[in-house]
Amino acid sequence: MQTSQAVSSDLVHPLGDEHVFLMGRPPFEEYLNFMSSEPIGAQNSDLGLIAQEWRTANDHIKELQATEKTWADNPPTMPMSVALQPLVAKVLADPYFQRGYYAAPVELGMVELDRLVVFQKSIDLGFVRQLKAQLGPNPSEEAVFRLSMPFDHPMVPHRIRRTAPNAFSFVSVSNDLRLLDLALLSPDQIQRHRSSGPIAGVVAAFIGYGTNYLSAISAEGRIVLNNASHRAYALRDIGVTHAPCLIQKVTRREELNVVAGGSALAQNPDVYLKEARPPVLKDYFDPKLRKVVRLASKARQIRIVVIPEVSDIPWE
Repeated sequence: MQTSQAVSSDLVHPLGDEHVFLMGRPPFEEYLNFMSSEPIGAQNSDLGLIAQEWRTANDHIKELQATEKTWADNPPTMPMSVALQPLVAKVLADPYFQRGYYAAPVELGMVELDRLVVFQKSIDLGFVRQLKAQLGPNPSEEAVFRLSMPFDHPMVPHRIRRTAPNAFSFVSVSNDLRLLDLALLSPDQIQRHRSSGPIAGVVAAFIGYGTNYLSAISAEGRIVLNNASHRAYALRDIGVTHAPCLIQKVTRREELNVVAGGSALAQNPDVYLKEARPPVLKDYFDPKLRKVVRLASKARQIRIVVIPEVSDIPWE
């Protein structure tokens, strides 16, 4: 699942922000539908021009499939430097890391950004500007690592409110907001709650964020960027060619649904693992493949609705 870290709510532009959108690869109909409905001012779009843009980009992709057909194949990974080993140890000791990356063997290494296969179709340039301002023009090795591997997990701005007697709303400017877990808790696990009667048990929904490491999936000779596309873009944009990455090594297709979640990689693995010259990170910077559009700012909302079902059943 592809996600980005949050921006503070006072930095959300009321008229949206510019996004880089990859042309030529999404299905033609999908591209036309998106460009004629999603960008601000899309109602005035020239559909004939949009269609020609897609064809031109698609022709360029076919050229790349001939001239760079092995570009994404078997990219090397390099070990972390000695200076970074204390920070690597902090990642390995992170309890979120230990509980979140269990389904496949994991390696921490340096990857070449331009050769990472990507499935995220757009990049928010407003968020990229914030990341670049945070990094500065010449970030240290440690600063790059901390951006890529935020083992301290800073909390993202969010709002929580009760919207009905049985409903709750969680809203964040980060699309990484998710349902982390459902659990049945015992009364002694709940403190300071004043109930109207004796508690038999507590059903809890845990809402929060992922570990948010720059992570990728290694499968069938390719490395596919799975999280932190915006940070990878920002690093590449300031001239960083290699970045620290958490790499999950998938050994068979059956593991993809667990490791890659509901992502495009899990849904259409051949597009990213078998096709000659799949989309890669450097394509975001190719003027023949990128289109800059302004999209409305959005927030991620998760609603939790509790609907108890009461019935009389035999006691066994």
